[in-house]
Amino acid sequence: MTEKIRVRYAPSPTGHLHIGNARTAIFNWLFARHYHGQFIIRIEDTDLARNVVGGEKSQLDNLSWLGVDWDEGPDKADPKYAPYRQTERAAQGIYKKYIDQLLASGQAYKSYKTEDTLKAEREAQTAAHQAPHYVYEYAGMDTQQIQAAQATDEAAGLKAVVRFRVPEDHDYDWQDIVKGKVKINSKEIGGDWVIQKTDGMPTYNFAVVIDDHLMDITHVLRGDDHVSNTPKQLMVYEALGWQAPKFGHMALIIKAETGKKLSKRDEDTLQFIEQYRELGYLPEAMFNFIGLLGWSPVGEKEIFTREQFKDMFDETRFTKANAKFDAKKLAWVNNQWMRSEKNKVMPQLISELVKAGLVTQTQADQQADYLAKIIEIAGVDGIKATSEISALATYPFFKLHEITDADQRSWLDTDDGKKVAAAFANKIEALTTDDFSADKIMEIIRSLQAELAIKGRALWNPIRLITTHEVQGPNLPEILAVMGKDWTLQNIQKTLA
Repeated sequence: MTEKIRVRYAPSPTGHLHIGNARTAIFNWLFARHYHGQFIIRIEDTDLARNVVGGEKSQLDNLSWLGVDWDEGPDKADPKYAPYRQTERAAQGIYKKYIDQLLASGQAYKSYKTEDTLKAEREAQTAAHQAPHYVYEYAGMDTQQIQAAQATDEAAGLKAVVRFRVPEDHDYDWQDIVKGKVKINSKEIGGDWVIQKTDGMPTYNFAVVIDDHLMDITHVLRGDDHVSNTPKQLMVYEALGWQAPKFGHMALIIKAETGKKLSKRDEDTLQFIEQYRELGYLPEAMFNFIGLLGWSPVGEKEIFTREQFKDMFDETRFTKANAKFDAKKLAWVNNQWMRSEKNKVMPQLISELVKAGLVTQTQADQQADYLAKIIEIAGVDGIKATSEISALATYPFFKLHEITDADQRSWLDTDDGKKVAAAFANKIEALTTDDFSADKIMEIIRSLQAELAIKGRALWNPIRLITTHEVQGPNLPEILAVMGKDWTLQNIQKTLA
């Protein structure tokens, strides 16, 4: 690609970073980085009622956590394109200039219809089995009559919006990067639409055109739900005599279980980046998983680094079929990353033990190698997120369960159980501290099997119970070796007392 690529991610600061928005950011970032272009962050904050405190910071923090950096944005301003927040751009009159231009050319007009009037029109259309559409209130009027009607409404204290005059029976078509040829007729738009609200703020579909043009955006890559916005934006480009960027609309993200569109209202599905951060998912895994939502690499491999994604990115490999959000697949991807980056993720795993109150921060700092061994034995290879390790490691490493009456009767109060417990206790006590290893402990257990002619659960369960108070768990010799001779003997003595 010979042209200089400039793409953008333009979130609204109305909440946390959603999986769908993260995908938009990631693929725009990959597009820019693959072609040595520029990736811009622009904040679309004109919906003042929905903006939340900290919304912008949350978006940017989570993007950084995912490993997505940007060349320009609110914190990296290029004077040629700044500012990067739409409210600041509106305050400078950037949008008003073009609103006034469209009003002067007759391609836009002021509308004073009240919400009650609009509601009544929609209800009448529904009753008549018509598709909802805006009814032009100045039909048949000449310029003087329109001005007189507007003056009357103004005098009555009504506030005006500015609407774009949609051309009749006009096709808007584009070669979509993902979908191919797309054509939508102006009849499907729903009539004249608002480009400036009563508070003077531009609407999304108008402001985005002005910003993309003035910021020299070359490609707009976004979700499939924006297809219906594209003709509105194209008509603004045409009205102002500007060339539109190339558009690409990525496949919808659907829930794997239901096949329905992933919705922020689906409370049974975790779908915000921050939620996965809190659970202990790795940023590399999240990037990896999201990078395969609606895009397919060559071959069967599924685990990739950011650099690999950047190198192999190809916009022709976006899929048209809906992308399935599969939480189990995400858990698998994260597990693969945890296993391959175990040393890197170990501090995070140890911090989970601190968070659970199993160790102090001082202990975590001073006994990192020891705690890493516990985490390894507890079963770190089987977990899907770091937050799961504390539950696995609690027993028997930091606490002991009470032995149940059933286990006591079945395994410790029997003749075989008593023989095994006493013999194991003697052999463990005779083992020197230097020889207290998993291999030596395993030798002791095997020797007891030969000497006592007891094997299987009848051999192992009494030993497990007197040392860990559990009949099931990780590799027993490894548990005892890492916990040490004193810990093992203390447990045995208390149990057999």
